[in-house]
Amino acid sequence: MLSDKLTPFINRYNELSDLLSSPDITSDIKKMTELSKEQSSLLPIVEKAKEYKSILEEIAEAKEMLSDAEMGEMAKEELKELEPQLPLIEEEIKLLLLPKDPNDDRNIIVELRAGTGGDEAALFVGDLFEAYTRYADVRGWKIELISTSPSEAGGFKEVTALIKGEQVYSRLKYEGGTHRVQRVPATESQGRVHTSAITVAVMPEVDDVEIQINENDLKIDVMRSSGCGGQSVNTTDSAVRITHLPTGIVVTNQDQKSQHKNKDKAMKVLKSRLYELEMQAQQSENAAERAAQVGTGDRSGRIRTYNYPQNRISDHRINLTLYRLNEIMSGGLFDEIIEPLIADTQAKIVEAAGL
Repeated sequence: MLSDKLTPFINRYNELSDLLSSPDITSDIKKMTELSKEQSSLLPIVEKAKEYKSILEEIAEAKEMLSDAEMGEMAKEELKELEPQLPLIEEEIKLLLLPKDPNDDRNIIVELRAGTGGDEAALFVGDLFEAYTRYADVRGWKIELISTSPSEAGGFKEVTALIKGEQVYSRLKYEGGTHRVQRVPATESQGRVHTSAITVAVMPEVDDVEIQINENDLKIDVMRSSGCGGQSVNTTDSAVRITHLPTGIVVTNQDQKSQHKNKDKAMKVLKSRLYELEMQAQQSENAAERAAQVGTGDRSGRIRTYNYPQNRISDHRINLTLYRLNEIMSGGLFDEIIEPLIADTQAKIVEAAGL
């Protein structure tokens, strides 16, 4: 019974309240912060559990009064009001009971790379990154460029950025994969639609203590920056390339004028890539969990198509099609796609958990 599943949460919340008022805990700031954080995370489900139990009690009391000559009619009216509330609150509780992705509250490192389509793909890297920037503005997030590789015809061969804010990973984790764009290039005189593709990788930002890197596993090269010019490219030997020998991962950074800053940013990207490898290894150990997730960063699958002539954006994972491509891209309205992806993921996990 759902009510029985809620009792441990209420008991733990009450236990934490007692602990937080004890002298041993109030004198230990670290422990107090840890327990306060746990209690805060339990508050939404505890409040909903109390509401649910209260409605169950009221329904039980009303049913007892049905046979009463004087109170029977009033009880019927109360039941008409109370019983429809149960399935609604049960659905809310099921969502609160879902296991939380431990990375959901993290900042992310996002990498956009041009794939098939040459110049058009590079232009779309710029367009999609600009759309993500608008979406970040809408949600109050901050974007910090880590590295860029401009294309001669405009756009970027590659863009890497750090996005910071509340629940960044929980929403943008669905962006990992291959994005296909269909449109008429500006240089196309016959008006033919060209198809190109880019890949997006979304990785949680990690702390130093979470990923330990042996200095002996690194090959660090310093070289002269190169690019299409501009203030972000220095002519001194400030560019840094780090190769992680055990995995073969290579990270290059040249956007900063300081060699030290370029190395720091390259290391940040390397740690996130290594963390992503660990996550993929863990997910592959649990096929059921992996199947229940949507958008875990599989870059081999085409996740979305942007068709400009039809003003259409289609997410192939959930068969979602919206004829609002221009508004979504120019207004940062990615919630129109992300919300259905979240709902679909939650529905699959609820079903798998048998809730």
